[in-house]
Amino acid sequence: MITRLVLTLLAAFSMTFHAQAAARPNVVFILCDDLGTGDVKCYNREGKIATPHMDAIAERGMKFTDAHSSSAVCSPTRYGVMTGRYNWRSKLQNGVLGGLSPRLIEQDRMTVASFLRDQGYQTACIGKWHLGMDWVVLPGKDVSELKIESVEQVNSVDYAQPIKNGPTSVGFDYYYGISASLDMVPYCFIENDRVTAVPTEMMKLAMNKGGAEQTYTREGPGAPGFKGEDVLPTITRKAVQFIEKSAAAAEADKESKPFFLYLPLNSPHTPILPSKEWQGKSGLNLYADFVMETDDAIGQVVNALKQQGVMENTMVIVTSDNGCSPSADYPTLLAKGHNPSATYRGTKADIYDGGHRVPFLVQWPAVVKGGGVYDQPVCLLDFMATCADALGVKLPDNAAEDSVSLMPALKGGKEPVRDTIVHHSIHGSFSIRQGNLKLCLAPGSAGWSEPRPGKEPKDAPRIQLFDVSTDVGEKNNVEAQHPDIVAKLTKLLEKQVADGRSTPGAPQKNTVDPDIQSGTKPFTPPAKANKQKTPAKKSV
Repeated sequence: MITRLVLTLLAAFSMTFHAQAAARPNVVFILCDDLGTGDVKCYNREGKIATPHMDAIAERGMKFTDAHSSSAVCSPTRYGVMTGRYNWRSKLQNGVLGGLSPRLIEQDRMTVASFLRDQGYQTACIGKWHLGMDWVVLPGKDVSELKIESVEQVNSVDYAQPIKNGPTSVGFDYYYGISASLDMVPYCFIENDRVTAVPTEMMKLAMNKGGAEQTYTREGPGAPGFKGEDVLPTITRKAVQFIEKSAAAAEADKESKPFFLYLPLNSPHTPILPSKEWQGKSGLNLYADFVMETDDAIGQVVNALKQQGVMENTMVIVTSDNGCSPSADYPTLLAKGHNPSATYRGTKADIYDGGHRVPFLVQWPAVVKGGGVYDQPVCLLDFMATCADALGVKLPDNAAEDSVSLMPALKGGKEPVRDTIVHHSIHGSFSIRQGNLKLCLAPGSAGWSEPRPGKEPKDAPRIQLFDVSTDVGEKNNVEAQHPDIVAKLTKLLEKQVADGRSTPGAPQKNTVDPDIQSGTKPFTPPAKANKQKTPAKKSV
């Protein structure tokens, strides 16, 4: 009798402990850069790249098999992750920002970082930002606001001055990383609002070191001694140190803050520069080596959580900002039996699923049972609403307008949490998915794979409709057979644009009202930037 009572009390205590712990979890969001769904072994059993650490997260937690980024390229997706709002509601209607672009996130907009900080979290961003920050521009000079800086603009900034409106202005207590993709200037690290070393040399990095035809990144200012292959190890080390410091504070003070770590990696995006110890490990090519090093970096972060005793109540999310880039060298990989896009059509930048379908893994032992699989559509936008739901906090109507909580799925539910997902290509073309039906308002890829914008057959329909339940490769356009569905989905998209939101709540205003039919019109290519010269490294 006494033994049974003791066991009952212990069980009740355990349930109470887990309920209290799960109420304020630590949060780690790891955003890989250009990692294809087919690059992760647990998503692609035919894949040839070993990813044991991501596979282990799937075993310990949950694998989402129909997850999507809000855009098929970098900056727009990151805007969606941070704000829970579709990127095309912002000023950035196509393309990506540069390393010198000013802040994109609106001044009065709540972010997931500012929300969690208001809830008592300590917050850190470590890695690639690519959402703009306000550098001090030299007199008479300028930088591009919504595109990559030109050759003439790389020296338009006083790099020795403090930077305003960076990550620490949108809710992060601490920032360490690079301003944008590692193929953009400046080539240096930034800590909070200052570069760690002033970029006083002109430099460029090998895009794919050892490739048959060597190409380079954009030339521009770099810090003396800066090496591209050091970025991923440095980011990883800083992330581990942040976890160790946060856990130590929690151990010393039981009332200390939970932490939120946003870890946007620079890999396996170009420049494809795996560390020396990882070169050749895959037996495929340098891109595959870089994927393996990326997987190892994720393993180091998760192991730090385990070593510090905080893994049980830490929600870890691992995903990618878009599909794999053609820079991975698809022909070489395909010849060796590996497809970074798995069974999906297209690549990074495309409206096809290869552009925006991404791996999405969640580990949270206190809440998520190991080995779970969720096969309904979700979006990276859903991160913010998930955090709010986990804390039992209702977001205001003017925040996270397109974010849906994944908590029902994480707790084992199988029903859809989303009714629709809107996709967006690099050129600003739209697609809307509802259930198994996907309407693309463009005649081709709207991105980088064939048929590219302006290269579609002249008699090709200007829109495409696919049933992805039977046509996962998006090869059979059935729009002519279903004009009613085309009309219905178009009207639904128009409403979501007009309402300024796609979730229940008061209508909101878009920062810029997008043209959803832009992709159905004849394509006008953007003006080409001047070609980069490649002189030897020299001082500025």
